[in-house]
Amino acid sequence: MKEHPDLLVGLDIGTTKICAVVGERTPEGLRVIGHGTHPSTGLRKGVVINIEATVQSIKRAVEEAELMSDREIRQVFAGVAGGHIRGFNSHGVIALKDREVRAGDVRRVLDAARAVAIPMDREVLHVIPQEYIIDDQDGIREPLGMSGVRLEARVHMVTGAVTSAQNIVKCCNRAGLEVADIVLEPLASAEAVLTDDERELGVLLVDMGGGTTDICVASGGSVCHTSVLALGGNHVTNDIAVGLRTPSAEAEKIKHRFGCAVTELVGKDETLDVPSVGGQRPRVLNRRILAEIVEPRVEELFALVREDLVKHGVENLVTSGVVLTGGGASLAGVCELAERVFGWPVRRGVPTGIEGLFDALRSPAYATGVGLVQYAARSREERPLDLRDGDDKLFARIAQRMRGWFRDFF
Repeated sequence: MKEHPDLLVGLDIGTTKICAVVGERTPEGLRVIGHGTHPSTGLRKGVVINIEATVQSIKRAVEEAELMSDREIRQVFAGVAGGHIRGFNSHGVIALKDREVRAGDVRRVLDAARAVAIPMDREVLHVIPQEYIIDDQDGIREPLGMSGVRLEARVHMVTGAVTSAQNIVKCCNRAGLEVADIVLEPLASAEAVLTDDERELGVLLVDMGGGTTDICVASGGSVCHTSVLALGGNHVTNDIAVGLRTPSAEAEKIKHRFGCAVTELVGKDETLDVPSVGGQRPRVLNRRILAEIVEPRVEELFALVREDLVKHGVENLVTSGVVLTGGGASLAGVCELAERVFGWPVRRGVPTGIEGLFDALRSPAYATGVGLVQYAARSREERPLDLRDGDDKLFARIAQRMRGWFRDFF
């Protein structure tokens, strides 16, 4: 295997699976050249609870990606999620010294916007500019070179628990990988599945993972709201296991093969074989019984998403509709149920905008992994992070890079 300077690797560290996607810069653009997946057993609700199990899963996924791409992987962009993530909007104001906006002024106003009080156990992960205002002229996307005496910035900030982000980096380091940066997973998914028109008009992205459901609202070309709910597809699987009295592993298979989120879409005569526990004979059940278990849980999930939008006052920004991605978005009937709950147009989001996508990656379940590669391609530097830098330096470097990176994110 050989190491390549233009190699970009996204590592989606999820509750149900670890996915490594390998991309490469070519003269024609960005191209996927390999991927690897492995079941994840060391996370719960997006947070690491078993470092050794997570390290082994990362190693297996990376090894598979290395074999497929014939490249040596040493550096990754790792995704982060979990119920500890908090997003909020902030505002900063500075005076312009030379009556013209320079790069240093942009950095200063972003520093002013992020100068908010947060608990000691939390750290700023992302500072995403929404718009700049020069002397009461708002709606400015790129202020460099413009004249004025006062510069303001409205930003969206994402914070996370220091220990949770540390554990992600630690697992990657123990697997022999350097972490170029940690990225909020719904932002990565947005890179892969949202169109420019949707970002401009206003769109809700719902990333339905196994342990968490990630929410991202974009409007006016920028991120307005992010949130993570500690509820996901595993809760549906648990309901099926209890309701049908079948092992969890079989319940997961049944959900993917026969699950439907809308009972009315299932024929009255459709049946399925349900394995029993304790070595008993499989039972034959009507598929509608399964749908009656799945539908209330998925409907509850969408209701919680809607409550989150209302709570933060961003429901009126969703104009173009809803994009569902993540493994849960592959469930039959999920778009129909989402339209019923939200009252907006709904579509499934599959990765686009990158060459060489394998058939296996053309699925909502791989949106985050592909999006991390696209995000990596946007980044301006790839200086690795290592725990040997110390905790304070680690997150100071993350925050410093984020201020520059997200200037053109949406």
